[in-house]
Formats: sequence, C-alpha cells, structure tokens
Amino acid sequence: MIVDLVLGNARACIDNAIVDCSIAIDAGRIVKIGKEAGMPKADARIDLANMLVLPGLIDVHVHLRDEGNAYKEDFYSGTAAAAAGGVTTVLDMPNNDPVTMTAENLTKRMQIAERRTLVNVGFYSAFPTCIKELQRISDEGAIAFKLFMAQQIGGLDINDDHSILESFRNVSQMNLTIAVHAEDKATLDKEVDECKRTCQNNVAAYSEAHSELVETIALKHLFSIARRTNARVHLCHVSSRGGLEAIIDARQTGMQLTCEATPHHLFLSVDDLKRTGAIALTAPPIRDRSHGSALWEGIKKRWIDIIASDHAPHALQEKTSESVWDVKVGMPNLETTLPLLLNAVRKRRLSLGDIVRMMAETPAEIFQLKNRGSLEPGNIADLVVIDLYKKHRIDVREFHSKAKYSPFDGWTVEGEPIKTIVNGRLVMDEGEIVAPMGSGEIIRRR
Repeated sequence: MIVDLVLGNARACIDNAIVDCSIAIDAGRIVKIGKEAGMPKADARIDLANMLVLPGLIDVHVHLRDEGNAYKEDFYSGTAAAAAGGVTTVLDMPNNDPVTMTAENLTKRMQIAERRTLVNVGFYSAFPTCIKELQRISDEGAIAFKLFMAQQIGGLDINDDHSILESFRNVSQMNLTIAVHAEDKATLDKEVDECKRTCQNNVAAYSEAHSELVETIALKHLFSIARRTNARVHLCHVSSRGGLEAIIDARQTGMQLTCEATPHHLFLSVDDLKRTGAIALTAPPIRDRSHGSALWEGIKKRWIDIIASDHAPHALQEKTSESVWDVKVGMPNLETTLPLLLNAVRKRRLSLGDIVRMMAETPAEIFQLKNRGSLEPGNIADLVVIDLYKKHRIDVREFHSKAKYSPFDGWTVEGEPIKTIVNGRLVMDEGEIVAPMGSGEIIRRR
C-alpha cells in the first residue's frame, strides 16, 4: 500500500498523553498511527523533528462575514486566518448580510464559500419567520441554530416566549443544538437609553450597560423556556461569575446545557479595555479580573465545556468613534487563540489535554461533527503541528484576517502553530498559506 503522506518523527497528543509516533494519511483520512518502521510507503513524507501534533482545532463561534460584509472579512481571508491559527474547522454565525435564516440563503452562502474556503466550514442559521422553514434549513445541512436575545436577528420574535418555545421544541426533534447569545434585551435597552440620556458615551458606560445582571437575567429567562423542551442548548461567550453560576444551577436540574468561554474574557480585563479603548469592545464586554478568575475556575472544574474565539472582524474605522454606541463590537481572534492557550500551557494554567478537549473533542461531540476532533485511524486527517517552545510577538501586521487590530498586539507568547493540515492536505506552513482557494470543504449535517 502506498499512502498519500506520512508525518514522521511526531509527538502526538492522543488520549491525553504525548506519544512518539508517525502518522500515515491517505485519501484525506488517518490510516495508521505507530512507529516509523511500521509506516507504509508514501508519495510524500514530512519529518516533523519531534514537534507536537494535535487534532485540528474546531472553533464553534466564528463570524466569517463575506457577502454584503466582505469588506470586513471574506471566506478566503477568514479561513486563511483559521489555518494560520491551527483551526481546521469553523462554524459560521448567521448574522450576515443577508442574514442566514432561510434554506435559500443558506444554500447560496454554502455555494459561495465552497469556492473560497481553506478549512472546513459548517453553518449556523438564525431562526426563520415561519416555523415550517426550520425543517428545510435542517435538511439543507445547517449544523445548528442561533438565538440572539439582545437584538432581533432573524425572523423569530425574541419578545414572544411562546414562539421561542415552539421553535425550541421543533429544533429539539431535529436533534440540533441551539446556540444562544444571552443578554436581556429589555434590561440592556433601558440601561443604554439611560446612558445616552445622560451623555455617557465611553467604554465604561458600555460596560455598565452590558452588566453581569444583563447576562444572568437573560440566562434565567432562557432556562425557564428551554427546560420545557428537550432542546440541546449551548451558551455562547459566558463572561461573568453570575452567568456561570446560573448555568451550573440549571445543569443540576437536568437541563442539556453546554457553554463556552472566549480568549478575551479569559486573558483580558477592564484594565486592558481602558488601555486599548474600543478596539477591545465586545458583547458581552470584558469585565474585571474577578470574573476572569471565575471563568478559569470554571475551566479547571470542567463547568466550561469549550473555548471558542468569537472571531468577529470589522473594518478598523468601525472600531473608532466619538460615541461608544456607534462602535462595532468584536475583534479578530482566530490567529491569536491557540498561541494564547499554548502560552497558558507553558505557565501551567492549562494542559495540552485541556486544549484538545475544549477545542477539538468536545466541540465535535456537541455539534455532532463525526470523525473529527481526535487523532485516530479512520478519522479525517485534520491536524495542527505545534512548536511548543517557539517564542514570538503577536503582530497584527502579519494577520491573514482583514481585521488588522487586536488588544493582544505586541504580547509575547510561547508556542506557535507551524503547520496546519486539512483533510490530509498541507494548507499552512510556517505562517504561509500553501493551498489554493477552495481547498476546504463545506460540512453539512446529514
């Protein structure tokens, strides 16, 4: 047997242990993991010189933009950023232009992406206006649905609990996950209106309006609806101690809940927000260190299931304004997440097993991405090769993303993705994209 590729002299993270091995890949899948002497002949061989191999990361919270927002990011630049960051699969959020909320919009978006992507891409849908459209969207291959509680995105009236309940019940029958941005609209709108009335328009006012209370009220309201269904609910970007405690309490009642934390809520605090200003503005916002400490404790105790980037690029001019209420919120994180996490490993805040579990294995499980998320024969050959000891400075000028700004700009980190292999094909090598546009695949739920 002659295979396509053998990765020789690797150190692979398998079953939470580091194993000296070689990896044989053929037709886009891992066919053998073992000693070099037992590897089949191959058309190509890469000597990894004892560098570390992890499963390709799965980022379940990414805004790839494109279509009407292609000036912020497009499928090529966004998936190039993913590949550069060691991410082999991304799940694209639906708040696009047009909003992904019908089978037709989803089909068109998939067709555009298919020609431009470098990594694997699955798609969320927002909830449609007509409940019957849910099945059509599912049949078209949506990976999950997304509910935004802070503003109306999609056709579902977020002020109508009965409609939300019926939508959740329908999605539950499809066995799809529902991801939720949990901020209470009524409370938030009231706080923002008061800030505007009193001419408070800086980042401190924004943080005050998007308070911990706004998150916890939304979560408790959501749980009052979701517990009446069998829906699989995933909470996006948990940002506060109170929010995490609400999730823990709800889980104890038997609800099917999972949640994620972002690198900006883990590694930044209000001090960084003051330093960088609106560059670091996100929804929900970066909070004081006590909340970040609570999230780290949540990771340690496995209350937090996933780390996701919430890669949300904008044009730089959209991140600056005299009034914070006119600033677009979000930051590019695809290229910084893994280096930050590897640096945390070097500082003993995380283990390599934690990264694999939270950014490969568990995302694949929650979102039912079959044959992905772990290094084993038969699985799709999505891998990232790591130099665990390489120190470098994060430099936004080197980003593949169109959004060349970051609150992490200038940070020195230890640990860097060196090669990214997607479906058995080398896509990124030493920071350079080496595969043609369209090398990635569209993941459809079957």
